[in-house]
Amino acid sequence: MRIVSNKIKMNQRFLFLSLILTFAISAFAQREYVNYSQNEGTIYVKVSDGTYEFKPFNKKIMHTTFIPDSIEITKYNFGVEMEAEKVKFLIKDGQQELVIETPGLKVKISKSPFNVAYYYHSNLIIREKNGYARTDTTQMVDFNLSTDEVLFGGGARALGMNRRGNLLKLYNRAHYGYETHSELMNYSLPMVISSNLYTVFFDNPSSGLLDLDRNNDNTLRYETEGGCVNYYVVKAKDWYELTELNTLLTGRQPLLPRWALGNFSSRFGYHSQNEVMSTIDKYEKSNIPVDAIIIDIYWFGKEIFNEMGNLDWYKDSFPEPQKMIETLANKGIKTILVTEPFILTTSNKWQEAVDNKVLGLDSLGNPYTYDFYFGNTGLVDIFKPEARDWFWDIYKDLTKQGISGWWGDLGEPEVHPSDLLHVNGTADDIHNAYGHEWAKMIYEGYKKDFPEQRPFILMRAGYAGSQRYGMIPWTGDVSRSWGGLIPQVELSLQMGMQGLAFMHSDLGGFAGGDSLDNELYTRWLQYGVFQPIFRPHAQEQIAPEPVFQTPATKKLAKKAIELRYKLLPYNYNLAYINHKTGKPLMLPLFFNETDNTELLSYDKAYMWGDAFLVSPIKQAGEKEHSFYLPKMNSWIDFHTDKKYVGGQEISVETTIENIPVFVKAGSFIPMSKTEGNISTYSLENFEIHYYFDEKSTNITYNLYNDDGLTPNAEAKALSENYLFTSSTSEKELKFTVIKTVDKYYKSPEKNIIDFVIHTLDSEPKKVIINGTKLNKTDWVYNEINQKLTFTITIQKRKEIIISF
Repeated sequence: MRIVSNKIKMNQRFLFLSLILTFAISAFAQREYVNYSQNEGTIYVKVSDGTYEFKPFNKKIMHTTFIPDSIEITKYNFGVEMEAEKVKFLIKDGQQELVIETPGLKVKISKSPFNVAYYYHSNLIIREKNGYARTDTTQMVDFNLSTDEVLFGGGARALGMNRRGNLLKLYNRAHYGYETHSELMNYSLPMVISSNLYTVFFDNPSSGLLDLDRNNDNTLRYETEGGCVNYYVVKAKDWYELTELNTLLTGRQPLLPRWALGNFSSRFGYHSQNEVMSTIDKYEKSNIPVDAIIIDIYWFGKEIFNEMGNLDWYKDSFPEPQKMIETLANKGIKTILVTEPFILTTSNKWQEAVDNKVLGLDSLGNPYTYDFYFGNTGLVDIFKPEARDWFWDIYKDLTKQGISGWWGDLGEPEVHPSDLLHVNGTADDIHNAYGHEWAKMIYEGYKKDFPEQRPFILMRAGYAGSQRYGMIPWTGDVSRSWGGLIPQVELSLQMGMQGLAFMHSDLGGFAGGDSLDNELYTRWLQYGVFQPIFRPHAQEQIAPEPVFQTPATKKLAKKAIELRYKLLPYNYNLAYINHKTGKPLMLPLFFNETDNTELLSYDKAYMWGDAFLVSPIKQAGEKEHSFYLPKMNSWIDFHTDKKYVGGQEISVETTIENIPVFVKAGSFIPMSKTEGNISTYSLENFEIHYYFDEKSTNITYNLYNDDGLTPNAEAKALSENYLFTSSTSEKELKFTVIKTVDKYYKSPEKNIIDFVIHTLDSEPKKVIINGTKLNKTDWVYNEINQKLTFTITIQKRKEIIISF
């Protein structure tokens, strides 16, 4: 949605860092160790100006809180879901230091001069530099950094992969029309991730600052206006374990409905029921699959201004919404509505909101009203239980009508005056948790009132841990330009590392533009095939839907969308793995090549799961495109099957038909054969592609499946798994396929699987399936493209031997 500069200036009250640093050093010099005590797994270290609290959450996660003696503070806990495990620890109290030692992490507390340092076994992780300090309006803590570590995190920013050297404001705010650089966006997470394989997470939603060594003095500094200084230190052995531990701490993404991985029809916005249905009719006539349509603000009013907060159908434009929803549902298309937390004083629900006391207040206890772009408004106090109940009842009634998902817009909140009072603090105290709690309200509402339905919750702003409420974030109101496309990979990679792995962009770009750039639109959609959500979306002056494009552009868009649907089994499996382990869908190359420090700042290519390497084209008219192929593997061009050696930068000729996509040798890739949208999806008949490489000797791939709709299907024994393995010897290639079906899952009695083996450079002598040799007419080897194909049926297990 379009953003205009706020008419209300926020009072940030930040002091210059030089003054803060002077104060911090002064406070540090006065701090003296007094004593320690422990109770129920928490160690309390009393110092002259307060108390440090240390609590091991497991052997690799330590929580630290400082409680000052002289001021009252509020402990906010929005980011953490994990309950502390029972961790055995030793306390060694020496003359010079106090040591808290777990089987992994160790805290060394120097008594004089006072200092706190964190170790993993005997290796230093990070050390407080000057310790806790405060001014009249802020609290802070700083740490020493090593000279060579690269820093990630701080939420969604367009700053380059290495964020070290930046001063980051912690205040969720939209940046309309951004391109290659944006210092402040909708997700400003207080989380820092180091190339030394540790995370420091400050669980506090208050306005603040994160200084990532801005002054080049090897200092990490966190500053907050409210709440308390508390942080989690997380240490891992590799990148995969670090993301697993980060999401163990902050929560894992529930498995989203499978239809959410399909194609969305979306714009700002559809003005009427007739426009919605005529757009879907164009998809059908173009034979382009679509799984959902998003209806923006015009569903509750004719105009942009003075209507927000009606939150009910505007019948002049949508005369029969129930019929529309049902007609779309019969086509397998879900209806999603856009909502906002602002209740305008001119809206139909204003008096109801006032009477039910659901709005943020001023200092006199009256509903706080103010002007912003859309009109004069109040704001739902999402932190107040009564307000949540009132707001959820609106969602519940619309869900009963058949609405399948929600888009929460302007949820930073876009305008959030500092002196507005919520039930649990000021606007600045809890600003960054607003979208987080909004998503929680919807997620918990579904659990209570629609327990058999997976929610779809698209939100423009959130907080660390928002993924556990099913939040699907996007990269905001990006410019519809090549400059807007450039930072999209960085944004998704960074957010995936911080736990929000479904970060994605408005495909084609959202803001501005006088006419469609067909090449830009095509390249953005081709990239979109390999990002978490496929959703073209833009302001309406240039239609974002592929069905409204020129014949040539529509043909290319259709090709990209068809590939997206073909990869559905693979993509759904990525979502399942993320749900189980926190592993991002989009992975930086350095996850698999940790000794290559140049990759720490690299976003020209990324991994889409374990199998695909993707290198988007981000420049107009690019004829040749270069990117790096990681070592330790061979790589196969997905489009041509040409094989390349890893560990080198390669250059390929571009074609408008696709962007460079490579497959890691030794990969299994399942592909769908189902036509149409996801309502007809089935694994009764599907393809499995294997990319052969003689060096890939023992490969295992597990394909998860369920009905795509039931929450917690696996826990309810409503799922199935297909285990594919391969082993290679000098004269033989052996596969096994094992199907396992849970007790209550209705799986096809048998599956028909088309095996496609790529880059097989010689014709087999024989193919044996479960001991039976196939006739040569039952398999095909193409010598030109070096591809072997055959078909098997499976009920429980199949063993395949290919001899040379």
